[in-house]
Amino acid sequence: MPADFVREVDYVARLARLFLEPEEKEHMAGQLSDILENARRIQELDTTGIEPTSHVTELPAVLREDRVRPSLPLERALQNAPRRKEGFVRVPRITLSEEEQE
Repeated sequence: MPADFVREVDYVARLARLFLEPEEKEHMAGQLSDILENARRIQELDTTGIEPTSHVTELPAVLREDRVRPSLPLERALQNAPRRKEGFVRVPRITLSEEEQE
């Protein structure tokens, strides 16, 4: 098992805040290796003359008819919002103002 796969599994586990035992990391690294090997084998297939498809069947999309109806009352829509102001949900600022950017 290449150490690269074990490092990748360790990295993703850290991002997901998962604690994995060393044997779990080895097992998942083996699975990752198998997945990438299958992808490599699929890439080797000769698909010349085969049209790309977005769906394997020709079923039409089933859409419901649009109907105009009353929307959710504002108070009910905002009932779980931790902070509100003038009918909107207040959230922490995530961008800098022009003065703060300088």
